[in-house]
Amino acid sequence: MSKNTITHLIHDRNARGHAQIGWLDSYHTFSFGSFYDPNRMGFRSLRVINDDRIAPGAGFPTHGHRDMEILTYVLEGAVEHKDSLGTGSVIRPGDAQIMSAGTGISHSEFNPSPTEPLHLLQIWIIPDEQGLTPRYEQKAFPIEEKRGKLRLIAAKDGRDGAVTIHQDVDLYTSVLEQGDVVNYQVKSDRYAWLQVAQGIVTLNGEELRAGDGVQINGEDRLEISTNIGGEILLFDLA
Repeated sequence: MSKNTITHLIHDRNARGHAQIGWLDSYHTFSFGSFYDPNRMGFRSLRVINDDRIAPGAGFPTHGHRDMEILTYVLEGAVEHKDSLGTGSVIRPGDAQIMSAGTGISHSEFNPSPTEPLHLLQIWIIPDEQGLTPRYEQKAFPIEEKRGKLRLIAAKDGRDGAVTIHQDVDLYTSVLEQGDVVNYQVKSDRYAWLQVAQGIVTLNGEELRAGDGVQINGEDRLEISTNIGGEILLFDLA
């Protein structure tokens, strides 16, 4: 495939699934719960991106997962996490958190603030093998490491201080301010997904807004910029 061939498919924010149940306002990039779209069943190993807003003092009670790599990426506020491994933690903006459900794990997620809203992305990735031992990992990444550049926060080999994920995925994030430009080369045997978490950015000159996702098939040069400001997640996928 030519390096100049553009192979983008935009998943428009306005075509996402939507669920609202009092304390939870959730938008689903891919089919999830009662939202089903045969064209939105995930992309490569990426299965779920849920954009969740959780009211103060509310959250998900204890529930179980199996055979899934689950990442929580906080955009605003904080989430209190407890699980059956005995982990108790608070996840804040700038943290990378992953829970490998493996053979089975139960957890709860709550907004511990009585007044402040919670805004997060819940990401599920299919692991490269089933029946793994459940695990939890969390690391903090200062904004200086992400401002105007891509910062690796999750990878199969855990390199560069990233959390370890049981799948051939590199997850980068960046916080862009007016005039910032980041570039990325998708290799010919790889795929990518760009998720706009906040703000407005352009990908190779095309404007994208918070909630938009772009699947990138095959080799491509990505130029991501902003005139206003934004935050992105970039998945490099097998």
